[in-house]
Amino acid sequence: MIPEISVVILGYKAGHRIEAFVEKVIKLLEKTVSSWEIVLVGNYWKNSGDETPDVVKKIASQRNNIVAVAMPKQGMMGWDAQSGLREANGRFICLIDGDEQMPPEDIARVYEKIKKENLDLVKTFRIKRGDGIFRKINSQAYNFVFRTLFPGIKVKDVNSKPKIFTKEAYSKMRLTADDWFFDAEMIIQCRKLKLKIGEIPTEFHKCAYRKSFVKLSAICEFIKNLLRARIKDFYN
Repeated sequence: MIPEISVVILGYKAGHRIEAFVEKVIKLLEKTVSSWEIVLVGNYWKNSGDETPDVVKKIASQRNNIVAVAMPKQGMMGWDAQSGLREANGRFICLIDGDEQMPPEDIARVYEKIKKENLDLVKTFRIKRGDGIFRKINSQAYNFVFRTLFPGIKVKDVNSKPKIFTKEAYSKMRLTADDWFFDAEMIIQCRKLKLKIGEIPTEFHKCAYRKSFVKLSAICEFIKNLLRARIKDFYN
């Protein structure tokens, strides 16, 4: 039986904290859809002492419709996302971080919009952020550059999740980014394929137990990848 939705949760270095997040997602899915599966991604760097792989495997062992992906990392966020998405079988696929910054309740709101309006991809955009002025300014600058380089894409917040897209739409995308550029690459692919995109507002919470994984070097990498993608898009 093909599940209605697959929720891919990125749990890098979340440890036992991901357990409470997964429980919230399960309760929401049981109220929202008739069938579902969860793919828990707990990839790790070798010799890091990260307990997340064992945690996600334990959670998955308790339910038939939860799958654990726990492999030695060969890339950053994009690599983790792709390793989880390969295991997703649902008619709709949701991608969300498991660090509790993104409210799990948004999954239901985004799912409702993609179904009701027959869209290919729906995501959130952050109207309030709890992660500090530095990240807010960087995000605004990054999204401005993105919209300038790729006119016609009317998204307000490229990196915001959850993102929900149809299995059919995802099968058409050719995603190769293994780093923080993955979100932008997905939206660029939507533009190329002329897919229908929607957005809804959300509030982004502060992560209480760690600092952001997105450093200044990652932001510079964002811009470099955007320029490279724009040049490639121009010649194609």
